[in-house]
Amino acid sequence: MKIGIVIYSDDSETVWNAFRFGNYALIEGDEVTVFLLAKGVECESLDTEKFKVTEQMQTFFDNGGEIFACGSCLKIRQSDGSELCPLSTMKDLYEIVKGCDKLLTF
Repeated sequence: MKIGIVIYSDDSETVWNAFRFGNYALIEGDEVTVFLLAKGVECESLDTEKFKVTEQMQTFFDNGGEIFACGSCLKIRQSDGSELCPLSTMKDLYEIVKGCDKLLTF
């Protein structure tokens, strides 16, 4: 199954759980793509003592998950993205939504 996850939250626990779900789906053999939108593009700065967001993100990436980050949302925050979260477009989000069997939002 192809699963799309749109993350628009900057709440550490919410983002951590979104990537935990993505990691579980990858282990189950699904194809999973994450698109970071709005406050979601801030996810690499959300680590707390309890919620190691970037650790979950790196595991997701290492296990074959794809992560895209909204270029406009990054620019608003004066960021260029990163290797883990490359700059992407609304076209990328559209293609994710169009190609997925299931779409979740966090």
